[in-house]
Amino acid sequence: MNLLDSLGSLRSLTAGPWIYPVVAASILLDVFLPVLPSGFLVITAATAAATATATSTDVPSLLPLLLCAASASVLGDFLAYRLARRGGARLHRAIARSRRLSVAQERLGTALARGGGLLVVLARFAPAGRSVVSLGAGAAKRRIEEFLPWSALAGVTWASYSVGLGWLGGQWLGATWFSAGVSTLALFLAGGLAAYVIRRPAAAPAPAS
Repeated sequence: MNLLDSLGSLRSLTAGPWIYPVVAASILLDVFLPVLPSGFLVITAATAAATATATSTDVPSLLPLLLCAASASVLGDFLAYRLARRGGARLHRAIARSRRLSVAQERLGTALARGGGLLVVLARFAPAGRSVVSLGAGAAKRRIEEFLPWSALAGVTWASYSVGLGWLGGQWLGATWFSAGVSTLALFLAGGLAAYVIRRPAAAPAPAS
């Protein structure tokens, strides 16, 4: 496949207004099904947008794509939070059986209580971290005003990073599948780094003098 064919296939995949609801649905649902390729969809659409001109009508626009991705991320977090908050004893038992969920819930509660909701932002990049944090916040009965602002910051940060990666990749490497793949790899690397930071043991408090 030559460059023009690659560009054409990339544009054909993302052409039309339908790309926005598809991206939104993927992001909305991947808090429950983390295997959905929501990040790849956002990056692919942004890569195609990198070739847009003032008269382009067959590629997504960056700002609507960014707003769509960020809004869907926050809405998905909120739905998962509400579901877990109303989940009752069954969800609490499921969390108690999972060391990963239990530790995440404990660390999230401590972070939010101290006003350090940066954990929510980092978890948005980590594999399945968004699910763990959103469900953990609801199961722990955290107040919505403690969780939602950090969820909004996480959604905007993740969406901006993903759209930015796709656009920069398209500018530097052209609107090709190779460019979208490189940008997606950069998103995965950020996720791996976020997961590493989250999993590090919390520093022990300094002894009183």
